[in-house]
Amino acid sequence: MTKYNKNQIISALMSSGKSHVGRKDDPVMQYLLNHSLREHPALKKLRQKTMEHKLSMIMVACEQSQFMANLASLIKVKKAIEIGVYTGYNALSIALTLPADGKLIACDVSEEYINIGRPFWRLVRATHERFNYVPIYARFWPYFMKCIFTVNVLWSGRVVNPEEGDIDSISIDKLNKKLHRDVRIQLSMLTVGDGLTLAFKI
Repeated sequence: MTKYNKNQIISALMSSGKSHVGRKDDPVMQYLLNHSLREHPALKKLRQKTMEHKLSMIMVACEQSQFMANLASLIKVKKAIEIGVYTGYNALSIALTLPADGKLIACDVSEEYINIGRPFWRLVRATHERFNYVPIYARFWPYFMKCIFTVNVLWSGRVVNPEEGDIDSISIDKLNKKLHRDVRIQLSMLTVGDGLTLAFKI
């Protein structure tokens, strides 16, 4: 994974569209949150706990997570997998939309981050069956199912002209181009949070 110096990280954060990072003092963003965000108490507590962590800026924006959860509810998702979980805010958000017999698997490589979220995950259950919804952090190549929500596709703008050696930005740019060329899917890329792509198999 590419290493960034402090100035690069600060610059990226300031250009982020996430409500809890670059836009937390934006009155329009605060209006949006005050008039649309409906957080379950466990989600709110997990978000607040995550905000204490040094890497809280990588958490999915709460408004972005709610949007994905609403879409998952709209298409009546019963089984989901999340790859790249961090503390599990988005995984819990999706789990709360699933029916009583719904299943969710949350996958991450870091026990440290997952352990932050574990106390809040009582509603999350796992299965090894087929899935019809996959939220994917754009650093990860998609395991294509019926529907994919890919977050962080704008990567604080660094995907526009990825620098040589910036593996994350280059990988995300390749994923964006791959999805755009794939004629099997319907596609929308939105500027929600740090970029959100919706891809549905036709």
